[in-house]
Amino acid sequence: MDILTAVTLLSHEFGTAEYVKGGGGNTSAKNGSSLWVKPSGTTLEGLQPNAFVEVDRERLGLLYSICVPADAQKREALVKEMMEKAVRQGQAGRPSVEAPLHDVLEETFVVHTHPALVNGMTCSLNGREACEKLFPDALWVPYVDPGFSLCMDVRRRVREYAGQRGRTPAVLFLQNHGVFVTGDAVEEVRGHYGKIMETLKRVYRSAGLQECLAVTPAAGNTVMAEIQRLVATDGWVVVCGGNFKAVKGPISPDHIVYSKAFPYEGDVTADGLEAFRRRWGYTPQVFVTNQGVYAAGPTIKKAALSLELARDGALVGQLAEAFGGVRFLDDRQREFIEQWEVESYRQKQM
Repeated sequence: MDILTAVTLLSHEFGTAEYVKGGGGNTSAKNGSSLWVKPSGTTLEGLQPNAFVEVDRERLGLLYSICVPADAQKREALVKEMMEKAVRQGQAGRPSVEAPLHDVLEETFVVHTHPALVNGMTCSLNGREACEKLFPDALWVPYVDPGFSLCMDVRRRVREYAGQRGRTPAVLFLQNHGVFVTGDAVEEVRGHYGKIMETLKRVYRSAGLQECLAVTPAAGNTVMAEIQRLVATDGWVVVCGGNFKAVKGPISPDHIVYSKAFPYEGDVTADGLEAFRRRWGYTPQVFVTNQGVYAAGPTIKKAALSLELARDGALVGQLAEAFGGVRFLDDRQREFIEQWEVESYRQKQM
């Protein structure tokens, strides 16, 4: 099996709803000179071998020695420009922003996903302690802004790990983000993922927690009609998600990108909606009411995706109870994601 066929199979296997939502997650394969990485804004499940963006590893490696601007937006713009120059001629698509991170991991294949079962631990208050106990060979990475900062932090930590243990980590858990799994063979990646998921399932069962989200029917449709009336001026549509316990704040980059950091809570009124917009600067995409949870967006597809991420966040919050409860991103971390051009691009692609 050639390398692109193999990474495509991994992309499809770990591109299901159990592992990622929307355009989240990414995969890559590499040899000594090239890195093939998922294009930004595409889905793992829909990838084909010819869709991967081929990057010159030598040119990409120039990133590790540059002096970057202190300003976050200028820094990411410079990194984006250098990444584009590293793309080999004739390639379509924009390489995932995490391409440099994939490059610093030595193994042939890298599969990065955001399973709710994993994020129940990574998005929790006691996640690090739990990780050290449950996965002693894994590398825990405290939260760092995605992009270049994360790449350089992981690069340093991987080198420290290798210096202490004589080998690089096969599994990396990123706080409030997800998991990276590496391997030189498809079977290695599958094996690591299997152990991770089974270990966490045992923990949740021992804690008496369900591995799926409990959703009950909405109590009525009057609230949905009122939301539809209020957002119709923007040309938006509304979908009903039933009743479930939604999280009330930002827990990961993907949740912020696809369903926003905060839901609207309480009685739905024109004044309440205007107050929300003034406070946060956007129209809410998720509404948590006494009748149920609803999602809104410019299209049915986008509203449904917002609802999907709201449900995923709720499941993460449910599972995080096994590890002391949810750890939310702070305002600075949240604002970086909200203002980041890369995430805006990814959302538009979806």
